[in-house]
Amino acid sequence: MLPKYLTFLFLVLVSVLAEEKDVVELTDETFSHELERLENTLVMFYAPWCGHCKRLKPEYAKAAEMLLGNDPPITLAKVDCTEGGKETCNKYSVSGYPTLKIFSRGDVVSDYNGPREAAGIAKYMKAQAGPASKELTNENDLKSFLESDEVGIVGFFEKEDSSLATSFHAVSKKLKEKVRFAHTTAKALMEKEGYKNTLVLYRPKILQNKFEPNTVKHTGGDSISDIQEFINKNYFGIAGIRTRDNAAEFKNPLVVCYYAVDYVKNPKGTNYWRNRIIKVAKDFPKLNFAISSKDDYQHELNDFGIDFVKGDKPVVLARNANNQKFVMKDEFSVEAFEAFLKDLEAGALEPYLKSEPIPDDNTGNVKVAVARNFDELVTNNDKDVLIEFYAPWCGHCKKLAPIYDELGEKLANEDVEIVKFDATANDVPAPYDVKGFPTLYWTPKNSKNNPVKYEGGRTLDDFIKYIAKHATDELKGFDRKGKPVKPKSDEL
Repeated sequence: MLPKYLTFLFLVLVSVLAEEKDVVELTDETFSHELERLENTLVMFYAPWCGHCKRLKPEYAKAAEMLLGNDPPITLAKVDCTEGGKETCNKYSVSGYPTLKIFSRGDVVSDYNGPREAAGIAKYMKAQAGPASKELTNENDLKSFLESDEVGIVGFFEKEDSSLATSFHAVSKKLKEKVRFAHTTAKALMEKEGYKNTLVLYRPKILQNKFEPNTVKHTGGDSISDIQEFINKNYFGIAGIRTRDNAAEFKNPLVVCYYAVDYVKNPKGTNYWRNRIIKVAKDFPKLNFAISSKDDYQHELNDFGIDFVKGDKPVVLARNANNQKFVMKDEFSVEAFEAFLKDLEAGALEPYLKSEPIPDDNTGNVKVAVARNFDELVTNNDKDVLIEFYAPWCGHCKKLAPIYDELGEKLANEDVEIVKFDATANDVPAPYDVKGFPTLYWTPKNSKNNPVKYEGGRTLDDFIKYIAKHATDELKGFDRKGKPVKPKSDEL
């Protein structure tokens, strides 16, 4: 009898192999031959040691399984660039891992820039392989199209060349990687469905509920912008499923409910809470709502000061139109949720601010700003300010630190404040936009609401020349070109 740990390892190995059975392994010897016979193929060029590859592999395998039997056929394949696929990876100029490319009969169609989750990968590839909009000729075609867990948009047209149909097809080509489209000119199907010369949004059965209609009819204009507005307004419904791939499509003011969202393993439990959320949310049309997996969004929970979500009930977090953050402190219930939303709309809630403590001693030449003292040190300061947003782990920031300290020393007696701000431990206030480190901004004392991103060099001389040129009042120790000037007391 195998020891327990060996049994466990065996089961894990079997599980991994089973997960990847639908992904085709290609080598230098098989690559060209296999791809030439395959109609549509997504190829992942990877290295076994690559962390990003390891994270992608299970999602990639799930996507391959989801695409089995697709019409037209879509194959997911992989090439190990460190072993049997070195020549192939060199041929296609693979320089980083994972690199994904779309092929058709052996020819490269394009680089893959789509989602990295199973459902998103499958959806993206279906859009790439098939027409932007599927033509429906009869009732069975429509039934087949609607047998999906995703929203579908169907155009019912008496004439294929009508202005509405033309705009519809233009939108379908533009949004085919995100939205499923179909259309029909079949008279019998239009009579059966009761729609003519219009568009209809169909919600999948898994997302249907008693608080919103299962279908939404387009009643607006025929233009491309009219159709896009219709889709944007109705696609997610009252509370959309927010994932890492579509998160950017949810706009403020936004209320997000985090819990164990899983429509694969537990759709009933997922909808139990979603329906309660929708029951309340339907009465707050000025707010946008979403549900998100607490496991996928632990980083967002951390940004609101939540380290761990206990129990099954949703945790509710919100951002208003000004991107201020709010936490529902009470345990979730329909009543508590409704009270929270009323207070949110009324502006009666205290915003949550992620902030380090204000330093006890902040007398250095480089001042330390945190979220709680930012207004005092930067916004309401009667000096010009150069502020660095940094991350403690950032190599470029560490290299800049001694130069920045020296800059603070050089300008200690000037009407300029040199400030640093740890953007990983504090909320970055608007209108500052920080996407990488270090990011520096110049904030003139008479224009605090319009900071200017510093794009200059990072030597001491570069900083001094910039500040000397842009300072509201001419510096005492440097002329406008950044050259040192003697104090007046030293002059003869």
